[in-house]
Amino acid sequence: MRVLWVVVLGVLVAGCLSNGPAPKPTDGDLPKFVSAPIVPVRERANVTFRTDGDFSYVLENGTLKVLPALSILLDVPVPVGNGLPTQKVHMGVFLPAVPEGTKIPVIADAGPYYGDGDTHATQPANRLGRFLIENFVPHGYAVAQVSVLGTGDSEGCMDLMGEVEQAGVQAAVEWLGTQAWSNGNVALIGRSYDGSTPWEAAMVGSPHLKTIVPISGLYGQHDLMWRNGSAESRGPGLLWGIYFIDSYSGNQDRPDLQARQAASNSICPDSLAGGPEAVAAFGTGDYVAPQGNTYWTERKFDDEVLENYKGSVYFIHGLQDWNVDPHMAFPFYQQLEAKGLEMKGLFGQWAHMYPDRPTEHGTLPTANGKEAYPESVRWDWAEDLLEWFDHYLKGTGAKPELHVEVQDADGSWRIEDTYPPRDLAWRTFALGKDLKPDADNAAFIAQNYEMSFRSDALPNATRIAGLAQFHVTVTPTGPGGQLYAELRDVDQDGRRLGHAIMDLRLAQGGHEAQPVTPGMPIVARMEFEPFDVLVPAGHHLELYITNTGRDYLPSPVSDPVMVNADESSVLRLPVVEREPSVFFQPPAWKPA
Repeated sequence: MRVLWVVVLGVLVAGCLSNGPAPKPTDGDLPKFVSAPIVPVRERANVTFRTDGDFSYVLENGTLKVLPALSILLDVPVPVGNGLPTQKVHMGVFLPAVPEGTKIPVIADAGPYYGDGDTHATQPANRLGRFLIENFVPHGYAVAQVSVLGTGDSEGCMDLMGEVEQAGVQAAVEWLGTQAWSNGNVALIGRSYDGSTPWEAAMVGSPHLKTIVPISGLYGQHDLMWRNGSAESRGPGLLWGIYFIDSYSGNQDRPDLQARQAASNSICPDSLAGGPEAVAAFGTGDYVAPQGNTYWTERKFDDEVLENYKGSVYFIHGLQDWNVDPHMAFPFYQQLEAKGLEMKGLFGQWAHMYPDRPTEHGTLPTANGKEAYPESVRWDWAEDLLEWFDHYLKGTGAKPELHVEVQDADGSWRIEDTYPPRDLAWRTFALGKDLKPDADNAAFIAQNYEMSFRSDALPNATRIAGLAQFHVTVTPTGPGGQLYAELRDVDQDGRRLGHAIMDLRLAQGGHEAQPVTPGMPIVARMEFEPFDVLVPAGHHLELYITNTGRDYLPSPVSDPVMVNADESSVLRLPVVEREPSVFFQPPAWKPA
């Protein structure tokens, strides 16, 4: 068994927890946690995992009974000037039946979706909660489902990742880490919005937050919706509008709570500010518009995480994610490593998905993850998490392998020390020389205009891994403009390998727009979204250029741009060579 109990199991609590006196520990022996040896990832293909469920399962089921959920409503003081001085965050807490006095760790998922088109926080949620409860509570973990302020059964304002929400998430972590039944160790895990709240919790460096597992989350709201000044479709107000409407329309079965949430939002400045702020930011592409504004910087978590967080990170992201683009993972992954944090990465060819959901992975189209299925589905993920939590929350398990598991676009998994790899070599292709223009190609880009450049046949198979670059010299014809570049494999029906986009006002990087002078050349230092692909020998690369692409908006300043198709413009590809020994096969299965 994973967990060995040396006394008869009992019931820890009944009914709802409160902030009253803590129960006293009983005398005598308490349960001792024992973890089975880690199953190395290279050996898991030889182990039989359950593959007939909605998600992955641990190799050996726990033996503890899951108690009815506790409904907790916690007072949260919020920063001055954010509406109500005290707001209430709600969570459902699922505990195992253990003897009084037993100390157990906590795994929490915090987000805005409970009671809003999903189950309430006191019921196992199909998004992630049921997976956590079924796998980990029987092994001696508590699981908490937390509604961020202004959502679910939480009261107060929904300020979309602002200081109010951050205060609620951080207060939930502190409460979970200080209860009489808690061993003081808390993990935060989740996907998408729920994969962003772990970064919110990590901003303050709580001693209780021992590990986080962000899955396709974001470390900054503006950084998600603008890439080098170019807006994705949600940029100018849509993301804010979705959650603003949800904060008024959720909890239709609780009209009293719905009314209180709506009333709170009407007096919380940041709950109302998101739409106008997003529209203003669209005008410039930067996140200090107007100058001196703190709306976006308050919703930027990475700097404070790097300064304050001391726990471990199990970082998970889909390399085909168009919802939270994978630039949210890189180079942040290596920045966290450089701070000395213990890190593991899992980067597969899935979209905005969990690593272990075949019903999600099987829907991906060609050139967007389809080629990597079914190997993309990681039926060993629950076991992987159990090993991770046993070590970092219980302190009983062996230390997990701290490496990156990355999948290339054709489905092959391999192990890297970090990502992007440190031993990569840059292969340079100059426009007009190594990448030759089509015969009918023009030297400018206007609205809906296209141009492309092709390479000769590649003499060897080429593995591209990480963040490709396109440094292109352009001459704007007006006070702005935008470039979209897409790298393709001509011999695989023009299959998209990766893409990059840039507004010329942020051509030198950073977060503050710079003036663009018509007729004055600019070097646009474009960086591709991270991708990992093996291009076979004999294939031809194509660099396709236009003014915008899938999921991005045209620049508000869409003047034509002259492209210098000469050796001053270069495509740089990060290339690695790998021996067969670094590849591994995940647990095999056959899709129904």
